[in-house]
Amino acid sequence: MSADLSINITLPAAAAGQRLDKALADALPQYSRERLKTLVQGGRLHGAAGVIWDPAVKVRGAEALVLTVPAPRPAGNVAQDIPLHIVHEDDDLLVVDKPAGLVVHPAAGNLDGTLVNALLHHCAGRLSGIGGVARPGIVHRIDKDTSGLLVVAKTDKAHEGLAAQFARHDVERCYAAVVAGVPAPPAGRIEGALARSSTNRQKMAIVPAGRGKHAVTHYRTVAAFSGAAQVECRLETGRTHQIRVHMASIGHALVGDATYGRTPGRLAPLLAALGFARQALHAATLGFAHPVSGAKLRFESGLPADMRALIDGLAGMRS
Repeated sequence: MSADLSINITLPAAAAGQRLDKALADALPQYSRERLKTLVQGGRLHGAAGVIWDPAVKVRGAEALVLTVPAPRPAGNVAQDIPLHIVHEDDDLLVVDKPAGLVVHPAAGNLDGTLVNALLHHCAGRLSGIGGVARPGIVHRIDKDTSGLLVVAKTDKAHEGLAAQFARHDVERCYAAVVAGVPAPPAGRIEGALARSSTNRQKMAIVPAGRGKHAVTHYRTVAAFSGAAQVECRLETGRTHQIRVHMASIGHALVGDATYGRTPGRLAPLLAALGFARQALHAATLGFAHPVSGAKLRFESGLPADMRALIDGLAGMRS
């Protein structure tokens, strides 16, 4: 097994006043700033006075430091030959069109058979390590029962660049959904901070501003049916379960979403006949700047067969 690597660093006097993680990234370009931040927080950096824990501390300049980088260890996840629909791949990232039912990363209850297991096989282990052993390459995720596009980082530099775009809300994310009822007005903006529900930790809930994460969803009705509608939802922010909670908050929960809504009785026979047992949500558009080349990338995914069948069935119920 490889030994840990000790690196002696002398920060230049010109670095005085900079954040420590920024100065380290300048001194060690082979490591991403996010990776160095994680190492500092893990107690891996020593100075003259002992361990330095805070990556945000200001540098005094001309400091001698020792950074210990742990030896690579095999990921706890098993590479599995699970088919993937890859719509784009280069040296830094790949974009996957995820089917409904596939969990993004291992967690309690889903220790394998996930997108991460499939990626470990496809990429032969070449994935960004910023997400940790449990989530290599994962920059963002979509729910198990949501289908559609997501981007995966193959390098730490790509991961850091993509994460920054998501944090700035610079990523274009548009979803196709089918909701119960017909929204009135047919288009609008939903704003409501989101946090874990105080009564059910598996759910998210709208909370007063300042107590949760700011969240904004823009929706537009694409087609109206009898008792349901197809809508387009554009994310201004990207929070856990955002579309599901926001649409439910205005009385139009996603069809098939047992967590945040109930299927109207009139639609139950159609869903049963189709075997449709998931929230009707599909990540249809994903656009971002390539984190290395800067090129503008935009991808679109057509509706999966089960959602097309649902919409066709609803159209047949109009009269």
